[in-house]
Amino acid sequence: MTTMMTAAEVDRARTLLGAVRDGCNAVLLGQDELVDLAMIALCARGHLLLEGLPGLGKTELVKALGRLLGLTFRRVQFTPDLLPGDITGGPILQEREGEKVFVFQPGPLFANLVLADEINRASPKTQSALLEAMQEHAVTVLGETHALPRPFFVLATQNPIELEGTYPLPEAQLDRFLFKVEVPGVSADVMTQILTSRRRGQPPAAAVALSAAELDELFALVDRVFLPQAVASYVARLVAATHPQRAESPAEVQQAVRYGASPRAAIAIGEAARAAALLAGRPNVDFADVQRVAVPALAHRLVLQHTAVVGGTTATALVRTLLERVPAVGRPLPEAVQ
Repeated sequence: MTTMMTAAEVDRARTLLGAVRDGCNAVLLGQDELVDLAMIALCARGHLLLEGLPGLGKTELVKALGRLLGLTFRRVQFTPDLLPGDITGGPILQEREGEKVFVFQPGPLFANLVLADEINRASPKTQSALLEAMQEHAVTVLGETHALPRPFFVLATQNPIELEGTYPLPEAQLDRFLFKVEVPGVSADVMTQILTSRRRGQPPAAAVALSAAELDELFALVDRVFLPQAVASYVARLVAATHPQRAESPAEVQQAVRYGASPRAAIAIGEAARAAALLAGRPNVDFADVQRVAVPALAHRLVLQHTAVVGGTTATALVRTLLERVPAVGRPLPEAVQ
């Protein structure tokens, strides 16, 4: 059984996280919550999907994380003509010792941090090439499996599906992302700050904030965060309530949801809540940590009825309804003794 973290370990984690947080906030102004969610996803060792209109800083955030964490970083611009082999790599004919042999040439996926920029502009065939990499941390080419570096993260950006030239990601691939985060616009005050402090919008250069050893230390500290039984039960009941056939599901879910979330969603919420607790400086997960990560971890895993989508219902609104309706404690609390 994992022992409870000490106060010194919690302080150490906050110091490590604070260095990365400060570096990201210096690059991306006015997006504190987005930065925190990106850090939670990375600490939970999950993949992150950022959705928003062009020009909101999605790519700059991912590039900054790559520099701050000192990881090998590759950027792939997804376009309709991109082929699976363009990202996984493939065999190249070379001459060795007088013989011509095929030698595997790694593609851009062979990096610690891969930026899949505008991922929904590539064809479904190329999108699917990421599935094995994201789940198994390996790629298979011509029957031969090649392991990817550890750690391995895919941070993808996508434009809203209503824009021209986009292909919706299939549900199986969306499920591989720990978080899907909608990137909001910034206020007029933040835009004024950008205009007055950054010529041509160029952000300041980010220096390495964590070494490889410190990043491993941070991952180990996240694994030490305690998930109480009561909080685990809350996560399980939230995910179970996304299934419309269950009697305990809210009426809104029964009417609007076609398919609920899988156990992978519960695992994602649990791991993200551990990272969120550590970011808040606590050695154990609280109900508030679950509520903080539920929307980005759960909404993209719900498949809605077509009539609900046409009627304007969103998965985000349904998850917020669940947070209001599903009690944190699964049974009535005992009355106080008089």
